[in-house]
Amino acid sequence: MTAPLEILHDVFGFPGFRPGQEGIVANILEGYPTLCVMPTGAGKSLCYQVPALLLDGPTIVVSPLTALMDDQVAGLKANGVEAAAIHSGRSREENVADWRRFEAGEIRLLYLSPERLMTPRMLAALQRISPALFVVDEAHCISKWGAAFRPEYEQLSALRDHFPQARLAAFTATADTATREDIARKLFGGGGEIVVHGFDRPNLSLAVMPREKGVEQMLAFLQDRRDVSGIIYCLSRKSTEETAQRLVDAGYRALPYHAGLAPERRREHQEIFMAEPAVIMVATIAFGMGIDKPDIRYVLHLDLPASMEAYYQEIGRAGRDGGAAEALMLYGLSDARMRRQFIEQDGEDLDHKRREHKRLDALLAYCEATRCRRQVLLAYFGEEREEACGNCDICLDPPKLVDATREAQMLMSAVARTGQRFGTAHIIDIVRGADTEKIRERGHDTLPTYGVGAGRPKPFWQSLVRQCLAGGQLILDIEGFGALQLTEQGEAVLAGKARVETREYVARKSSSGPRRAVQVLPDDVDADLLGRLKALRRDLAAAKGVPAYVVFPDATLMEMAALKPADLVQMGEVKGVGPKKLSDYGEAFLEIIQGSAPAEG
Repeated sequence: MTAPLEILHDVFGFPGFRPGQEGIVANILEGYPTLCVMPTGAGKSLCYQVPALLLDGPTIVVSPLTALMDDQVAGLKANGVEAAAIHSGRSREENVADWRRFEAGEIRLLYLSPERLMTPRMLAALQRISPALFVVDEAHCISKWGAAFRPEYEQLSALRDHFPQARLAAFTATADTATREDIARKLFGGGGEIVVHGFDRPNLSLAVMPREKGVEQMLAFLQDRRDVSGIIYCLSRKSTEETAQRLVDAGYRALPYHAGLAPERRREHQEIFMAEPAVIMVATIAFGMGIDKPDIRYVLHLDLPASMEAYYQEIGRAGRDGGAAEALMLYGLSDARMRRQFIEQDGEDLDHKRREHKRLDALLAYCEATRCRRQVLLAYFGEEREEACGNCDICLDPPKLVDATREAQMLMSAVARTGQRFGTAHIIDIVRGADTEKIRERGHDTLPTYGVGAGRPKPFWQSLVRQCLAGGQLILDIEGFGALQLTEQGEAVLAGKARVETREYVARKSSSGPRRAVQVLPDDVDADLLGRLKALRRDLAAAKGVPAYVVFPDATLMEMAALKPADLVQMGEVKGVGPKKLSDYGEAFLEIIQGSAPAEG
């Protein structure tokens, strides 16, 4: 592996591979079709960029978003690697010029969308050039089992037929076992190797709270986080706009992002978010794939995500620099009903619907977990963790478990006695003895269960319903507009043959959610110098029109602020400072460092 290490050091400025990278590079060079599942921030790009510079022939990288392509190309060029992206966001003249350079052998890596790659004209042109390697980035998009299926990605299954001599590799941060096998089957014909390099992101603090007064909870959470950037996910375009405006009114720099905005406005908001500090992006799931802003300090979900995969992918946008970051989700009963409806409205494929309901079940169980949240999350992806993480809300504030069988029987009796045709709000009103027109009209005030739970507040019963849904004793009948129904487990509870253990209900005071995750700098890092280095990086990036991390990632600046290199030779020994970056930026950063050094004598 001498040659890959030389490329890693001489081009990218790193002394050695991170765990997992070296084996993937070897696989690609040896010609094994390889699917790599690696957590965000683990260095996926280097796993194919290093082989691309060693192979005899160019590499085609398939990417779903123009912004992602452009950032990757900018990063490669900053390291002196000739790369290009051909897409509709560039002028025809620029695309033609780069294609000619690619044909002439001057460009080693060419980034294309799946739609452009799989046209007959492009396939014919590439067959004349004979690429050495095809890389499918964000590979989960090819699988209907995954959280972000894109039909145009399915066409990529024909690549192995069109280019039988080329190597083939695929990368994703988000894929459960079924999705991984589906990707390998489609891209490799069932062969190849699947490399799973862990899903854990230990720097992410995980928390879930019942949504009671969502806007107030959001504002409380943000109160001491004004100086950092974050993403707030909403379910609808309307709530995205309204939430962004509410934050602007409260004095925050907040921008909306959803598919209904004009493309120019979306691009403008994305560029502001990527380049400037302390910006909040309020977005639907239209925002996120390929967003590589390293210093996002939190992701807040105001609504339940679509699945565990979607949740993992969305929280993965925080803390890419390895620093402390937070993921907080607010969710309520209405979320589960709405998600079930979305699944039922999604086409006619019954197997697909069944899988999606199971995925939603897993997410609800995660929300109502009573043991370490990270253990639950990792177990979903097939990864066992023996010890509790100490960095989630359950580890930091363990819930007390109590026997709630009697209360669950009250609830389930009301469900059964009303014919399993009513939703949560009405059932809770019956149990609490509410005087509503709906109850009087139907004679539900004469039921034996009417008012038996009057001594408990409404949030207690809402919590119990959520936990019984997550525990499988109750289900929502979507076709019946969200009516609660008993499962076999629920009937066993009602008959006194099974128990229900739940989290002890504690009346909540206004809460800002989990404690703030504070990034603690190592003792040897000069914080003031780091701030000045970041300011220089920001100015250089703005002048070149690239994201800040393209100049240098935070980890490199932190090493500079610790080592304080005295000359260009020492600067070249800092991780992430390759020859091209040393030539382009070394003097400017040295000047800042030397300006911070104490005068002699």
